[in-house]
Amino acid sequence: MSTRTTDTSLDTLKADVCALHAELIRWGLVAWTSGNVSARVPGRDLMVIKPSGLAYEDLTPEAMIVTDLDGAVVEGAHRPSSDTAAHAYVYRNMPEVGGVVHTHSPYATAWSAAGQPIPCAITAMGDEFGDDIPVGPFALIGDHSIGEGIVTTLKGHRSPAVLMRRHGVFTIGKDAKSAVKAAVMCEDVARTVHLARQLGPVTRLGQADIDHLHDRYQNVYGQQDAPTSGAGA
Repeated sequence: MSTRTTDTSLDTLKADVCALHAELIRWGLVAWTSGNVSARVPGRDLMVIKPSGLAYEDLTPEAMIVTDLDGAVVEGAHRPSSDTAAHAYVYRNMPEVGGVVHTHSPYATAWSAAGQPIPCAITAMGDEFGDDIPVGPFALIGDHSIGEGIVTTLKGHRSPAVLMRRHGVFTIGKDAKSAVKAAVMCEDVARTVHLARQLGPVTRLGQADIDHLHDRYQNVYGQQDAPTSGAGA
């Protein structure tokens, strides 16, 4: 691959990561400068992540930071997000992950503060998460400890979201857009299940129903089986 092609691909990814931060604002998942989105650079041991402490309205593709998968800056004029080490640890240890998102969205973070997993009590959770949304261990920012907790909790788990205890939400996906979607859905179901508990006890769906919902949503729902051009509707 030529240098020109590689740079063009990286520039596109930086623009995509920058634009996805606007989704965090749009869905009310962050306040002030908190939260971040990152993306693995396909085919390279690099990632793109938001700079630390920069206001969302000041984010541009050029402001995005490129680091290696140890968190060392490769390109960028700013310091990377304070969560860079956590994101990098996830990419090093979960090669299937192409995007990571962190938010302090209020309902989901409230569950994390209480140290309670969100039970898979509604069909939307069976669809998107295929299980309860688990609680990860408490860890301080500054090294890869948060990333280690994310990996330990989510490896082998269907949920793309983890509630890091007394901290907030981390989500993963095949790419950054998928991880942002998981963060949006995590807050949505956190709010719904919380409201349901105000009305009375909430019970988990049966495992067979959860399995059926998750399989259908992941493998049938949407346009996976859309007919090719010229085929019937």
